[in-house]
Amino acid sequence: MHAPPVLVFVRFFLAILRMSTAPFSLLRMLADGRVHSREQLSRALGLSRGRLSNLIRGIEALGLRVVKVRGRGYRLPEALDLFEMDALAAGLRKVSTELCIEVLDECASTNTVLAERAAAGAPHGTVLACEHQSAGRGRRGHAWVSVVGASVAFSLLWRFPRGAGALGGLSLAVAVGAAKALERLGTRGVAVKWPNDLYCGERKLGGILIESSGDSLGPSPVIVGVGINVRLGAQALERIEGPATDIASHSEAVPSRTTVLVAALESIAEVLARFSREGFAPFRDEWLQRHAWNGRRVALSQAGRRVAEGKVVGVAEDGALMLASAGGIERYHSGELSLGLG
Repeated sequence: MHAPPVLVFVRFFLAILRMSTAPFSLLRMLADGRVHSREQLSRALGLSRGRLSNLIRGIEALGLRVVKVRGRGYRLPEALDLFEMDALAAGLRKVSTELCIEVLDECASTNTVLAERAAAGAPHGTVLACEHQSAGRGRRGHAWVSVVGASVAFSLLWRFPRGAGALGGLSLAVAVGAAKALERLGTRGVAVKWPNDLYCGERKLGGILIESSGDSLGPSPVIVGVGINVRLGAQALERIEGPATDIASHSEAVPSRTTVLVAALESIAEVLARFSREGFAPFRDEWLQRHAWNGRRVALSQAGRRVAEGKVVGVAEDGALMLASAGGIERYHSGELSLGLG
């Protein structure tokens, strides 16, 4: 069951829908990290004490801890960085007028929900962001762990006039846009890994999931899903498959999740508009400049089976991976990379 939206921006005419889910109504009151009495919370939400206790358990089920202060009330261990609606509205007014955004409290996957809306006729430029994804998805069926107040997850619907054959390299171009946004916010050492990852050092900072449909000749509705780690704790890092990192580990000052969302949308929307006109070619050099595994030996797997090994020598004009092996340089358009020996 999908949560109703907290806030909707429609072509930047602001409409606020206060229909947040009950646990998040309470969570927003506690997000400042200060103590709130039981009476204050119950009165503000119009709830009995028993119902309030149920909501507290609902918050804890999200992986958060609620501290009971004897004789005073409840608080979170520290302030929680939820999306700031006024700042989001102000920031998005500067972004492409092609975008309209909804922010949900909870959903299984923003890509899944937005794909359903796209099939029902959602307009070009629709954006869906979420405070908590319960079943976020990465490529090849991998899970994407979303942490309340600590990561950013959103999906963007872009309707390309041409068919899927013209979309080669799209995930790489989007990665360039996301990397540039994070660099402008002060994140150091952002790199890209073929075909859809953001890295810092040897650890994953974010990921991109591109899902397209439509006729081979076009048009092609595409869902661009983006997940970025902002400030992860030790518990969250343990839940994530593979080595992970966050913006906080590579920045002097950590931007808010709202700032990250606005910056990423602005940069990625610019990329998508240009990609629609010119394809991957204008982004290739920028991608290569940030290439995390350039010159390294890797193994390429498809459908769980290793199909090639070699040294990464770049990407082609259509975004295909270029591997050098004993048989020469070969191109691959899909697969998963892992570091090889040597």
